[in-house]
Amino acid sequence: MSAEIFFSTAQKEQIKTAIYLAELNTSGEIRVHIEKKCDGDVIKVAEKVFAKLKMHETKLRNGILFYLAIESRVFSIYGDQGINEKVPSDFWNEIASLMEGNFRKSAFTEGLVEGITLSGIQLKQHFPYAGDDANELSNEISFK
Repeated sequence: MSAEIFFSTAQKEQIKTAIYLAELNTSGEIRVHIEKKCDGDVIKVAEKVFAKLKMHETKLRNGILFYLAIESRVFSIYGDQGINEKVPSDFWNEIASLMEGNFRKSAFTEGLVEGITLSGIQLKQHFPYAGDDANELSNEISFK
């Protein structure tokens, strides 16, 4: 199964809506990238995708990437320097654990939406929305 058809159109819309809602009250940016296979260490691959999507170019370095490789059955949450300096050290592990619980039940959309929502709460706390904030990155899901 290709990455593009893993989620239905309605599920993709749910994920994009979660990104939109999470970003409403923050200057932070969230992206989701889905691949069929992960070739290598999942964290290093997520870091490369993060760079390819130019997520490190946000003004406050406060982007978060949710990376999933569906056939390899791995995922990673990759946060930029600005957000990693602000959130508790176990923050990503807590979100990953909640997402994994959903993924084990094949509730992939729900897992992503929950992870995105929780990330948005942290982004809002550490990077509140300012009147001049612009959506620096697309809310579209990217695929490989």
